[in-house]
Amino acid sequence: MTEDPSAYVRERSASGRRDLTYPDPPERLDVAVYDNHCHLEIVDGDDPLSLDEQLARAEAVGIAGVVQASGDVESSRWAVWAAEHDPRVLAAVAIHPNEAPAYAEAGRLDEAIAVIDELAAHPRVRAIGETGLDFFRTDAEGLPAQYRSFEAHIALAKKHGVAMQIHDRDAHDEVFSVLDREGAPDRTVFHCFSGDADMARTAADLGYYLSFAGNITFKNAQNLRDALAVTPRDRILVETDAPFLTPVPHRGRPNAPYLVPITVRFMAAHLGIPVADLSAQIAANTREVYGAFA
Repeated sequence: MTEDPSAYVRERSASGRRDLTYPDPPERLDVAVYDNHCHLEIVDGDDPLSLDEQLARAEAVGIAGVVQASGDVESSRWAVWAAEHDPRVLAAVAIHPNEAPAYAEAGRLDEAIAVIDELAAHPRVRAIGETGLDFFRTDAEGLPAQYRSFEAHIALAKKHGVAMQIHDRDAHDEVFSVLDREGAPDRTVFHCFSGDADMARTAADLGYYLSFAGNITFKNAQNLRDALAVTPRDRILVETDAPFLTPVPHRGRPNAPYLVPITVRFMAAHLGIPVADLSAQIAANTREVYGAFA
């Protein structure tokens, strides 16, 4: 376990023939927005960026702040450290659904959730996340641990009065079922929304927020564009999920919060509205979910 959270980093695997250079920065947004889900503890690229470099690049193009999401005990501690280190960072803490089975197998899931409970009391922690269900990477034997962890995280979000960021992969119906059974937190966000227009309508009707990432720009992501089109403006958020899901035309290269303007401009064009109008709405939505950054 890392004693100094600032020293904790993970490296993204360099599979395939990826271009490992960071793209040039896009044009600055006139109205600043926030990246509401990123993993800046995961270093990527030929010349990895430090937290300070990430935030400086982001601010230079109109990204006022980021929500640093977590997936295990160590990254949750790092998220809290990052949020203490810089007022442009808020923290989300959690055990990722794909990590829950490993903790359970080691007999440490309850212990890990207790650490998340302790961290969630920190004033710079504004969300429990990411938590949820993943039927793509976890087999049937690991699902009980996912369910137990998800239910515990829902309880923590409500206990601490913070938002919840949901990871939902190939598990749409079951995620809705658990939220209905347990009672969703007041501010529930579908991180990296992966459903279609029908699911978007259902989520919005239930009062949930939908966060769109760079994959909405991918050629094969018509379902996401359809979902965006029917999502009420006051339920829309934007994220990078950095270092993953880099938007076109830089798909496959390292992602970072400073690339959010590409996604925002794409979304505004798809909706047929001014970029400044969408940016202002996204910024207001983000503050509604997570509160003030500084």
